[in-house]
Amino acid sequence: MRPLPDGGGRYPAPVQLTNRRNTSAAARAARDFLAIEGLPVSELRALLDSAERLLPAAMGDAQPERHLQGKVVANLFFEDSTRTRVSFEIAAKRLGAEVVNLGASGSSASKGESLVDTARNIEAMGVDAIVVRTSISGGALLVSQHVGCPVINAGDGRHEHPTQALLDMLSLRLRLGDLAGKRLAIVGDIANSRVARSAAHAAVALGAEVIIVGPPSLVPAGFDSIAKGSGKITITHDLDSILGHIDAIMMLRIQTERAAGNGIAPDYRRAYGLTVERRAKLRPRTPILHPGPVNRGVEIDDAVADDAVDSVILAQVSCGVAARMAVLVRAIAS
Repeated sequence: MRPLPDGGGRYPAPVQLTNRRNTSAAARAARDFLAIEGLPVSELRALLDSAERLLPAAMGDAQPERHLQGKVVANLFFEDSTRTRVSFEIAAKRLGAEVVNLGASGSSASKGESLVDTARNIEAMGVDAIVVRTSISGGALLVSQHVGCPVINAGDGRHEHPTQALLDMLSLRLRLGDLAGKRLAIVGDIANSRVARSAAHAAVALGAEVIIVGPPSLVPAGFDSIAKGSGKITITHDLDSILGHIDAIMMLRIQTERAAGNGIAPDYRRAYGLTVERRAKLRPRTPILHPGPVNRGVEIDDAVADDAVDSVILAQVSCGVAARMAVLVRAIAS
């Protein structure tokens, strides 16, 4: 014990945190979940297998395995979110963990505290994992470099949204089986979409072909060059030309919060919306995905989004709980 400055008592001994400097890079990488890019396909498949096994427990249809009993998960959500934040909270609680939720408006971030300092202070309170959502591309990686507990990326700027890709691939696998050789169209605001990047990396790694569709102003040049798996990526600006040749389609919204609305023609729906007429051109039982939130009547019509046969939008949400359970188990219990 150290004497207090006034000599009237003693401080407790300094807490020795398990800092990343004391662990190997390989050990740290094995516990973090920061991106789909670079993730070995064997790990991607293992996470999908785990998520599928956990799906009944995620939905409350089976007794959950309390892998995280006694653990604490901190959700640091510095961007607005409904599905991702709530599903992470439900996932952690299904596994027996306690959850702390922190947003920018209710934290010292509103007073100017940095993301890293916030994360380090939260870690010092004894949490077992930190889930980070931030508008800073690379923000989750930055946090992971300054804390010792596992860090999970819940979406960072325009970079990646890896757990979304995991739930998307699980949703597709449940409908289509093995994705090798399948064609997935991703339509809309590709330039600003971390969902598109993560989904493309995951689908290609699993052997699928990805067709990127959107107006030239929203499809970054060279996007097709990110393919590094057994599949491939192609780009087109003509949605109607590919509708009868795909196995699944994912619609994306225009991300006006990232200034994507500037320069977008008012007839976007006519050129790129999944209307009832376009849905009729798809193959029978082609799954229709959307990461949400849905802008009805813009990128997708009401009747298409709510279709009980082809739309898997709500199934994606259900798969999201299972996918995040699998990631939490990998990060904390493995």
